[in-house]
Amino acid sequence: MVQNKSVIAVALMMLLGTVGAQAYTGEALAKHAKVTMTEARAIALKAHPGKITDEELEKEAGGSGLRYSFDIREGKVTHEVGVDAQTGAVLENKEEGPNPD
Repeated sequence: MVQNKSVIAVALMMLLGTVGAQAYTGEALAKHAKVTMTEARAIALKAHPGKITDEELEKEAGGSGLRYSFDIREGKVTHEVGVDAQTGAVLENKEEGPNPD
């Protein structure tokens, strides 16, 4: 019985651990960023609360040229929030439009 609980506990930890460790588009650029993905998520959600449905790290004009981009869904609307990967500044916070539900 104890062994089964251990197996379940390890499986649960692995499952929960993969949520935060999932790869994201542009992950290879992370070594050039001063702000981590975790920090950028927190900044983006503070700028626009909701559920992150897509995230990426990309080279794009504006700010330092390296930014995190988040699609954040709140109700039936999705916002795009951009966070500078060097400074943590919010570069963009705009409505993308209604979700097709």
